[in-house]
Amino acid sequence: MNAVESLDAALACGADMIGLVFFPRSPRHVSVAAAKGLRQHVRGRAEVVALTVDADDALIDAICAEVRPDWLQLHGQESGGRLAALRARCRVRSMKALGIAAAADLAAAAAFTAADRLLLDAKPPQDATRPGGNGARFDWRLIAAAELPPFMLSGGLTAANVAEAIAEVGGHGSFVGVDVSSGVEAAPGVKDPVLIEAFIRAARSARPMRKDKVA
Repeated sequence: MNAVESLDAALACGADMIGLVFFPRSPRHVSVAAAKGLRQHVRGRAEVVALTVDADDALIDAICAEVRPDWLQLHGQESGGRLAALRARCRVRSMKALGIAAAADLAAAAAFTAADRLLLDAKPPQDATRPGGNGARFDWRLIAAAELPPFMLSGGLTAANVAEAIAEVGGHGSFVGVDVSSGVEAAPGVKDPVLIEAFIRAARSARPMRKDKVA
């Protein structure tokens, strides 16, 4: 399944956002030139997210000028200051990915007040070659007591567990959606239309768990 077919499968199922990965070590990496064509294919049907990992100004400028994404997703070790500078430089909404393994990791959110949204992902294992897209999940219960800006949930989500994830975190007032990559792939970097449809159907039919207040 090529990139255009993957996009069409997701769009046909009603995906709200499409991610384009600019990171050579990822099996999902696309060049700026290829991404420009994919962006045109998607235009008007979904928002486009450009995912980068500690990208330099030259790459960011090329992405913003040629691809014109709706969002920049920073998935590396970027600081809050770097995020704010890129947001102003490109005049585009920003999303910062945070790796979560323990409750203390959520405290990092305080450094990214300039972000329009956070992406809470599983912290990668020590030997990982990329910061996300590893198919791992974290303990979603950690989110319940955290004070967070608008966030999306990522990390190890599949059609089989996305409803459970939304039931657990969907009642949080800052929750805005879920993100999936490896969970809808037949092989690394190869999307599966059946898995895409199953995931989106399961996510859209899920309901947050009721959490009654206790006096």
